[in-house]
Amino acid sequence: MQIFFPKENEFESRVSVLPETVNKLVELGMDVEVEASIGKTLHISDDLYTSFGASISKDRDSSLSSSDVICRINKPEKEEIRLIKKNSIHISFLDPFNEIELVEEFARSNISAISMELIPRITRAQKMDALSSQANLGGYAAVIEASSCLSKSFPMMMTAAGTISPSKVFVIGVGVAGLQAIATAKRLGARVEAFDTRPEVEEQVKSLGARFVQIDIGETEQTEQGYAKELSKEQIKMQQEGMKKVCSQSDVVITTAQVFGRPAPRIVTMEMIEAMKPGSVIIDMAVSSGGNVDGSISDEHVIHNGVTIVGLSNLPGEVAFDASLVYGNNLFNLLEEYWDSENKELNFDISDEILSGCVVTHDGDIVNAMVKDRI
Repeated sequence: MQIFFPKENEFESRVSVLPETVNKLVELGMDVEVEASIGKTLHISDDLYTSFGASISKDRDSSLSSSDVICRINKPEKEEIRLIKKNSIHISFLDPFNEIELVEEFARSNISAISMELIPRITRAQKMDALSSQANLGGYAAVIEASSCLSKSFPMMMTAAGTISPSKVFVIGVGVAGLQAIATAKRLGARVEAFDTRPEVEEQVKSLGARFVQIDIGETEQTEQGYAKELSKEQIKMQQEGMKKVCSQSDVVITTAQVFGRPAPRIVTMEMIEAMKPGSVIIDMAVSSGGNVDGSISDEHVIHNGVTIVGLSNLPGEVAFDASLVYGNNLFNLLEEYWDSENKELNFDISDEILSGCVVTHDGDIVNAMVKDRI
């Protein structure tokens, strides 16, 4: 079975597989092919890939049309799907709720498409959960970016010239990214507060040494996979009023709130930004899905009333080597789970509890229940 890893687009610093992961796939019995210069952004040579057992493809189109499995990070261009071999498997982040035309093209081309966003959040699938592995690193990178933009130090420092107070960091949204942001800010010595619409995460916040901000917005719910459900307009307004005071006292605000498959909720308003101290920093981790912050622009630093609003659309890419390592491991764990070592093939049963959640198209049809409902 041939598995192919094409290069990502010119805006992506991560790669879908590192040489060490290639070695593990080869040991399973797979024929691994990577596109020439796949590791260029990380200064990894083709020779290193070949030393770990990969072959180098210099003809991308030919490899797409001949491979049994194609793995990458980002979704492909629609035109490229037509090159892919029928009855093959394509694995990547697909954004299937917003990329309906792409999903339909996969179905028309009779390709089994796996969306890494849809890996179920169950114990058995934790090692494959790329959404969490990337969010984890994104939360870390958000704090590092904030520290580089802030004109203050994070920790308290006692010097002969006086005592420097610790920076105050406010994290909005306590999912995987938010928890890592809290932990990282605490490790750097900041005073950290956090808020989430789910009161049950208060214990997790306190376990990291942060203070949980209590804001009464009425009854809230979460999805089966643990994501916060979309709030009503009234709840969002109540939340904004409660957060305004905390934001005004914070040096850094990090927003992580995203609703799965929908535009990100607008949480930090211009009124809240104008109440913040000049020199403060806001990191909008949801900028790629519409943004939590008024005035945030994807991949730009915007200064309003002395407050820097940072909207980096690919925060995991700021720590690209580690993000590539864990993503490649996520892919390997997914493939290994269904690998038949005796027959050297994938045992692909879409009734399996993991595959039934993440396979979007199969046998010429859209088979994922959530995606079908959205269509």
